Amino acid sequence: WLQAEGIQRPLYWSADLTSEFTLHGPQPLDPARPVCHLSYYEADACARWAGARLPTEAEWECAAEDLPVAGHFADRAPLHPGAASAGSGDDPAALRQLFGDCWEWTASAYAPYPGFQPLAGSLGEYNGKFMCNQLVCRGGSCASPPGHLRASYRNFFYPQERWQFFGLRLARDGQA
Repeated sequence: WLQAEGIQRPLYWSADLTSEFTLHGPQPLDPARPVCHLSYYEADACARWAGARLPTEAEWECAAEDLPVAGHFADRAPLHPGAASAGSGDDPAALRQLFGDCWEWTASAYAPYPGFQPLAGSLGEYNGKFMCNQLVCRGGSCASPPGHLRASYRNFFYPQERWQFFGLRLARDGQA
């Protein structure tokens, strides 16, 4: 996919890798901010490069279920992912930025939960027809309204698509 599409860098990054185009025009790249506008293929390649993998949907949801839905959302400026903040006394191993900033690709196919039954009529057709060849993303982005999200909220897209504010989270086996 990378070769066929001629992909050289994340969407909106400059050729010299010093800036990215944002809703506020070109801005210097900030290594503390999440990388975004990635396809699943780019996210997976980045995780492998880092010696990690993308989490499964179940892993992501279990990690997020007891955390507050807090982060950079559409109700606050600058409508761009922000750097993770660590307050004094915070556990450096604690999960941060699970909500807001970037939708996070998972390694899981978008499939129905056990026991799922589509509704009758067009509403049932809506979900069913999308449960094919798409992957799950979790967490919302800086363009999501905060009241729209919860730990169990699922989004889904085709793996080759580079949607706005789609990024990744690294998972490693054998880590506490």
